[in-house]
Formats: sequence, C-alpha cells, structure tokens
Amino acid sequence: MQSVKLKRIDASPVLKSRVYDALREAIAEMDIYSGHEPPRLDERKLAEDLGVSRTPIREAINRLEQEGLVVSYPRRGAFVVRKTKSEILEIISVWAALEGMAAKMVTENASDAEIHSMRKLFATFDGSNEAKAHIDEYSHTNIAFHQRLMQLSKCQLLIDIADSLFVHMRAIRRKTIGERDRVAESIIDHMRIIEALESRDATRSERLVREHAMYLADHVKQYVTYLD
Repeated sequence: MQSVKLKRIDASPVLKSRVYDALREAIAEMDIYSGHEPPRLDERKLAEDLGVSRTPIREAINRLEQEGLVVSYPRRGAFVVRKTKSEILEIISVWAALEGMAAKMVTENASDAEIHSMRKLFATFDGSNEAKAHIDEYSHTNIAFHQRLMQLSKCQLLIDIADSLFVHMRAIRRKTIGERDRVAESIIDHMRIIEALESRDATRSERLVREHAMYLADHVKQYVTYLD
C-alpha cells in the first residue's frame, strides 16, 4: 500500500497553505497507479508527520478534493484519486493540446539560454542505455523536462490550467517510462523537440510536442491493462 511521505513543517501564519502545498507535492511524488488500491490518506499520521493538528490537514484534504485529486467516503476516509484508463486518455489528449501551445510560446518568449537549459537536463545520460540503468533518475528528468517546457511558455494562465492535470500526467509518465523501451523513444523525442525550439520553429515544435504526448496515449491504449 502506497503511503504519503512528508517532512515536518514549522507553524506559521501561512500554515494552511504550507500544509496544502506539502500534501499536494507528496501526492504528486507518489506512484498512484502501483498496487490494486488507491492510496489512503490517514489524517492522524499526516498530522504527526507534519507536526501540526488535524484541522489544517482536513482543510487541505477538502481543498484537494475540490480539485479532483482526492475523494472521501463516509466511514472509510480519504483516498488519492486513481483515474480510469478512459479518463487518463482524455487527460493526455488535453495535455497534448496545452503542451503544444506551450511549445509554440517557448519559441516566442524564452531566451536562447533558457531553451538551452532544457538540453542540460539530459547531460548526465549518455544515450538510452545509461538512462535505462538509472531509470528512476531518468524518470525525474523526464518529468522535469515537461515542467520546464510549460514554465518557459511564460504564460501563467496556461501554466495554471496545465497544473490541474499534471499530477496524473506525472504519475502515468513515471509508471510507463520503463515499459516496452519507452526510454529510448523518450530521449529521441526530447532531443528533436529541443532542436526545434532552439531553431525557433514554432510549427515543428508544437507538432513534435503533441506527437510525443499522443505516443504516450497510444502506449496506454495498447499496453496499460492495469487501468482497465
């Protein structure tokens, strides 16, 4: 059973926000789709781990429930939401459109140095064999790439909209990256995207980013049976 991993936080006037941020980030770091049951949020343990009372924990859970990341059941408690296969495919399709738009904006708004910083993310990986040997590290790099791409669009509205989808995109990317040689495909796709961004080719950048996301959708359709 997955458990939320948290570090203690100090009490402060912005305690509610800090508890919410800590819990949301912990959920984002979880492997939501491993195991057969969705992860349960134990209010008592969460409060102990953070060193706070259960009141801000309940408020954070309520806020996360409003965002669709948590669901509560009478007499059972609160659980992290696990999307169905059809819901994941919908999320990926919407993400593909948003990230494609972000890529176009990166070619218009980001500096050369900022775009080059995306290439540096992969500097420690000498090809797909190196990435496969350090799959967890590469998984984090893969996620960081997509976060960086969205941030470099410099469109806060787009970033905010995408943020509501990113927890599940992050989880499904982490779960599938080691399946059926997706690491090798991922590295090739990322390098092509970066080259298009560096050349300021908005049309090609947008197309490559959309295709990259839809390759994930194709993989989920064909091989991800644990969401059926």
